[in-house]
Amino acid sequence: MPVKRSKTIFRIVLFIGTAISLFFVPWTILWAYFQPLPTTVQEEVNQSVAQHFDGMIVYIDQKGKDPKTYTAGFHNRAQKIPAKPDALFKIASIGKLYVAVSIAKLTNAGSIDLNKTVADYFPEYKNHIANADKAPIRLLVQHRSGIPNYTNSQAFWEHPPKDKQETLKLIWDQPASFEPDADYEYSNVNYLLLSMLIEKVTGMSRFAYFKQEILEPLELHHTYESINTVNLDDVMSGYYVGFEEDTKTNNYCSLLATAEDVGKFIRALNEGTVFKAGEQAIYNDLYKYEHTGLVVGYQSIAKYHKDLDAVVVQFVNTTNFDGYTWNLGEIAYNRVVSLIKN
Repeated sequence: MPVKRSKTIFRIVLFIGTAISLFFVPWTILWAYFQPLPTTVQEEVNQSVAQHFDGMIVYIDQKGKDPKTYTAGFHNRAQKIPAKPDALFKIASIGKLYVAVSIAKLTNAGSIDLNKTVADYFPEYKNHIANADKAPIRLLVQHRSGIPNYTNSQAFWEHPPKDKQETLKLIWDQPASFEPDADYEYSNVNYLLLSMLIEKVTGMSRFAYFKQEILEPLELHHTYESINTVNLDDVMSGYYVGFEEDTKTNNYCSLLATAEDVGKFIRALNEGTVFKAGEQAIYNDLYKYEHTGLVVGYQSIAKYHKDLDAVVVQFVNTTNFDGYTWNLGEIAYNRVVSLIKN
């Protein structure tokens, strides 16, 4: 076959393939990604809410500049209350950073041995939680334990467990996802067990330990244990696409915090000021320095950008696990970071 004809056929096939792939690409995401970047962060936040979300909070702390919080949309949609910069928000899995820091601190103090297993600390779980007698504590922190995830159970979402034991029963006697350290699988059970370990070795509640070792030293006065310990009017309402219900009263045992408090914690984590001597070296081998959070009605991103020396925290009070709200939130976040760079 002549070379010229081969090239022509290749171009036609490539064109058809591209056309077909574009047909299946969500246009909402494409538009969010490629639409012109506005000139200010506030304009971007306003635009994101107008197109996709019920409410949004963005906190930016860039070295050399005063920290600033941007808001748009609703704090409470039904009551038409505008989004508030100091609103409390369910930070969901961002809370894992506080747990990981605590594990590093307790390891440094000699209270926890990262090489011991769950069964070493909780022998009663040996025959009921997969890999309890195999997976060392270190692998729980790193999501490499193979212990199954309770949020994969539909029952967790339909009937939220009332306590830790009810939560663990959701994975009771289930097979392991894999042998310890053979793979990676994000599992909330890992961090439930780690939280219980913190309580066992300290003799205090997990949050009391957070408060003593993290929150008070960093002067983070707007971080709370759960919705049961705050004024609900201070909590930003959360919404699931297609439903009118305000989900803020659903208790998934998430920490609550303001965007500013989360931002201050992320900076302290990345600059090392949350640690005492010897703790950061342990943490470096354990976990990461940024996190996201997702629970019904609430999605969040908290990162430190070294090239900008800036912390950017974004809260969005709209979710849709079957749709594109998470992708759209990531796009909005990245556009805000681009504006900071510009």
